[in-house]
Amino acid sequence: RSAPAPALPAPSAPHAATPDGAVRSFVQVMRRMEPAIRQDCLNRRTRPISCDFVFVVDDRPGLEPNAFQTVDRNGRPVVGFTLSLIAQTRNPDEIAFVVGHESAHHILNHLDRKSGAATAAAVVLGSIASAYGGDPSAIERAQEIGASVGARYYSKEWELEADYLGAIITLNAGFDPISGSGLFQRIPDPGNHVLGTHPARAQRLAQVRRAVADVQAGRVR
Repeated sequence: RSAPAPALPAPSAPHAATPDGAVRSFVQVMRRMEPAIRQDCLNRRTRPISCDFVFVVDDRPGLEPNAFQTVDRNGRPVVGFTLSLIAQTRNPDEIAFVVGHESAHHILNHLDRKSGAATAAAVVLGSIASAYGGDPSAIERAQEIGASVGARYYSKEWELEADYLGAIITLNAGFDPISGSGLFQRIPDPGNHVLGTHPARAQRLAQVRRAVADVQAGRVR
């Protein structure tokens, strides 16, 4: 007898509509997302990549909403967010989906596969804060990345791949990726900023729904 399809979690309640409210929500989300991302990375990696993620927040004022994924000099994956991006979210599901999407780029080996692709922009990491606590060692490791990190350019195909896997990771952590993808509805086409949004919004929303349907049908987990 087959196991019942997993239920989609109820959408998260909105967090306080202030930057501080979003940051508090981010800290709580990361406590659930970090172990889920690590486990998904270990389960899905197809080559010997590190699954020991570092999550950092660039809290300098005035930066555009943005997120990126890179690796430090030891090959450890680093996922970063500007404070302005976190403040733009409305609920924990949206935060979880952004985190899942960026982490999926590493698990899918997009950084290496993009060899030769143009860097979209540079993000200088000045004041770096730990994503979910004041862990000095995590901050120090993040600072080892160097003075600047490229805001990575990915193709439409890779963005959709990251949307699909990111939705599954979000779901596995107990968040609603369909609710989380609501962030797409409020973001104008920003070119290479904010998750490197290149595919049409409708394509991205459909990709998230497809991932949820595949999990519920038992085609993926």
